[in-house]
Amino acid sequence: MFSPSSPPSGLLERVFQFIDLHQNEFVQILKEWVAVESDSVQPVPHLRQELFRMMALAADKLRCLGASVDSVDTGFQQLPDGQTLPIPPIILAELGNDPKKPTVCFYGHLDVQPARQEDGWLTDPYTLTEVDGKLYGRGATDNKGPVLAWINAVSAFRALEEDLPVNIKFIIEGMEEAGSVALEELVRKEKDRFFSSVDYVVISDNLWINQGKPALTYGTRGNSYFRVEVKCRDQDFHSGTFGGILHEPMADLVALLGSLVDSSGHILIPGIYDQVAPLTEEERKMYKAIDLDLEEYRHSSHVKKFLFDTKEEILMHLWRYPSLSIHGIEGAFDEPGAKTVIPGRVIGKFSIRLVPHMNTSVVEKQVKQHLEHIFSKRNSSNQMTVSMTLGLQPWMANIKDNQYLAAKRAIKTVFGTEPDMTRDGSTIPIARIFQDIIQKSVMMLPLGAVDDGEHSQNEKINRWNYIEGSKLFAAFFLEMAKLHL
Repeated sequence: MFSPSSPPSGLLERVFQFIDLHQNEFVQILKEWVAVESDSVQPVPHLRQELFRMMALAADKLRCLGASVDSVDTGFQQLPDGQTLPIPPIILAELGNDPKKPTVCFYGHLDVQPARQEDGWLTDPYTLTEVDGKLYGRGATDNKGPVLAWINAVSAFRALEEDLPVNIKFIIEGMEEAGSVALEELVRKEKDRFFSSVDYVVISDNLWINQGKPALTYGTRGNSYFRVEVKCRDQDFHSGTFGGILHEPMADLVALLGSLVDSSGHILIPGIYDQVAPLTEEERKMYKAIDLDLEEYRHSSHVKKFLFDTKEEILMHLWRYPSLSIHGIEGAFDEPGAKTVIPGRVIGKFSIRLVPHMNTSVVEKQVKQHLEHIFSKRNSSNQMTVSMTLGLQPWMANIKDNQYLAAKRAIKTVFGTEPDMTRDGSTIPIARIFQDIIQKSVMMLPLGAVDDGEHSQNEKINRWNYIEGSKLFAAFFLEMAKLHL
């Protein structure tokens, strides 16, 4: 763990003292929020009620801080089985509208992934439990803890009767884990009203790259998800009756999937790397500066060997190069036992993580052309169809923007170190949505450690990360105000 390079003075010192003195209170509020089973993934009426309760709790908390709060009704979600469920409201809240101050908008979500103790949790996932400074509970790090850390920072200024250094807006949703249903539509609708005065957007919904050193994130990969179907007929065949006289759909599909990527992780689709941004010397230096113990990373991942041997190569292939992953086969026999069946129709599923400056529509065309070429060489009488079911563009920020400079200074003040400048190998669509629609600087400022286990059993946030994270946001407000002068 790092410590501040020099003790803060004046107002910041008083804010930090307030946060330290009230940390048990802040943990108690997190406990109350974690206790709400705000699962948006399972489309069940009683869980939707919990989501509505969670959003109401947050709206009340913001009103207590003096914010004007609008809980926007976003209608109903139509499910594949025909049932409809109400979508929880999206909270739009604001504190301050001084034209001389910058306006920072914080995005967060209060819904969570499903969790049951019998799935391997050591404690009840909806009872925040502290063990050795670790606060275990579903949503502790993703994303209730970071949302509350921002609120804690605001509440410290409020309690000390100090003017907030910046105008603050909140956009908080309850459907992020289910694809942020209705969010993009609302952002478009509010572009010229709620977002018109916003100068900067901050998202705190990812993790540091290691356990003790803070990070700033300036990019994420996109994602193109594909399904390739090979069909002979709707019914399966008996392999004793038909084996040896058919073009078997599974054999065709395995050949198609096997043509996508080689054993070194290199994608074999022609032209796929043509749009990838060239590596600059400045970027190469950024990877070199990142603090990552490769052996510890391999050990904690429970992996025998990675495809690459150096830190720089690992990070580049996680963040700045595309990757192709094969996810599964629908329609194949996958249960215990020996069933001598030839599937009549199978669907392979794979995705490509995209990087700047790749484009989803170009990638879709390249994938289809490649698979059609491979399939034609097999002279199969089966039918093949390829479709892209998801196409999300990558996101990149300008690290020379004011808010990145302010965040770096705030990290130095609170943690006494420069942050790791990271990208994220996964896809966080909301960053790109904000950047494209409201066209303002977007920054990802994570609070959680790499071992927090978001989406997993025994998810946690360290008390240290939660409390120091609250201080970080407070310091960030003051640094933003200084840069805006």
